Amino acid sequence: MTAAETIQDLYPAPIKGVESGSPAERAGVRPGDVLLRVNGQPVTDVLAYRHQLSRGVATLEIARPQVAPKVMTGVAGTAQDHHRLMLQAAPSLDDTFTFDVEWEDPGLEFEEVLFDGIKKCANKCDFCYVHQMPRGFRKSLYIMDDDYRLSFLYGSFVTLTNLTENDINRILDENLSPLYISVHTANQELRQDMMKWWRLKVKDPQAVQIRSMIERLESIDLYTQIVLVPGRNDRENLDETVEYLSSRPNVISAAVVPIGLTGHRTNLPDVRTFNQEDAQDTLARLNVWRKKFLAERGTRFVFPSDELYLLAGEPLPPEEEYEGFPMLENGVGMIRDFLTEGIPEDLPAALPHPMRVILGTGLLFAESLDRAVEPLRQIGGLEIEVRAVENKTFGRVTTVAGLLTGRCFRHAIQPGEADLLIVPPTTLRYGTELMLDDTSLTELRNEFRMDVRPGGATLGELARVILQGAQSSGPQFGMSAHAIKDRPAEDAAERMRGEA
Repeated sequence: MTAAETIQDLYPAPIKGVESGSPAERAGVRPGDVLLRVNGQPVTDVLAYRHQLSRGVATLEIARPQVAPKVMTGVAGTAQDHHRLMLQAAPSLDDTFTFDVEWEDPGLEFEEVLFDGIKKCANKCDFCYVHQMPRGFRKSLYIMDDDYRLSFLYGSFVTLTNLTENDINRILDENLSPLYISVHTANQELRQDMMKWWRLKVKDPQAVQIRSMIERLESIDLYTQIVLVPGRNDRENLDETVEYLSSRPNVISAAVVPIGLTGHRTNLPDVRTFNQEDAQDTLARLNVWRKKFLAERGTRFVFPSDELYLLAGEPLPPEEEYEGFPMLENGVGMIRDFLTEGIPEDLPAALPHPMRVILGTGLLFAESLDRAVEPLRQIGGLEIEVRAVENKTFGRVTTVAGLLTGRCFRHAIQPGEADLLIVPPTTLRYGTELMLDDTSLTELRNEFRMDVRPGGATLGELARVILQGAQSSGPQFGMSAHAIKDRPAEDAAERMRGEA
């Protein structure tokens, strides 16, 4: 039986690069070839690939397509879809060869970290952000991913409802720890009502039982999140969920985040955002738990998001209360982390040339940022305005800075009105200068007739970007699920090499 005849049983992995002097190069592997099997077994992703290599002795089977593989972005719905899209027009894979490695990295770099496509979500949550997306964005932003492998590799949150028995066994056997789990509520009936999983998409009925799943994964460290919907899973239901999660030794912490809405909720359930009273009640409840856990366990365990403090009109906790910022990617401690490195004390008395700077940010953070940059206003010749930019893409109800787009800034900024516009680094696609709507900073520079730069990951870095023209290091916290789907494959490959 030829490789071409068994292609639907395999997950061909296009090879992007071959390390110089590596076993793969010595064996004649070259970019454009595809990996078919390791030790006679098909491999679905870089995790399975590394797991096979960890056995010490491995035989790799390589094919050389007559038609070059199409580079995938991991968006295929099924393995067969993935193969059809990736391997064009049934190319012949008869030209195969093998080579062996023994306790050595083969030296292969793959186009993607997932060879069989992203695992899709089985739910139709009332608060799903994908369902609230306006049209016209790049395809990856509409993917309802729910893939435990991306959770392990990148820290994206998953619900577990689409797992199979084989998935669960693999997580345990390969010790894919930690994982990041969207719990929302420990009340099973309420969770089903909020998440509304599709029965035909649920592969194992036991997977939707959140308590039994957490308990079955007892050897896996779990970071959890609770997205709160007013009148649904907050107040007494929140207490119940926190109490349960804190009782499980494998649950490391829980982040509590208010629901995020956009102005595009056509044909979706009626839900409302948090008001000040809701946020104050939530913080009061969580503070009781946090004090109890700190006294009994030495950790606060449950961490409210920055948005809850801002909505409640309450001050952010000091740095030590975030315990190392384990939940930055969930909006927990982002502002405090930003403020940790303050503005340098040795500021110049004046600039050699006058400069007007606009700091564009979301409605939620504008007031805090305005207070934080006050010392810079003492510099002669430097005029700074913090401009709260209304979200014209997702709607005014969306107030976070990271979801601002080029369209939003076009509505908020007039050409030539400043020398420099600073945009939040969280608005940019990972590793690029592109915003969510694919507007580039170069386009904005040309349209606004001013310099446009991303701000810093800290307040001190922001000051250096303004005063010295320093290059922003970008966000230092984890990426959103959308950005994860755009992240280069070599990031995960590098991490796996370090763990092998």
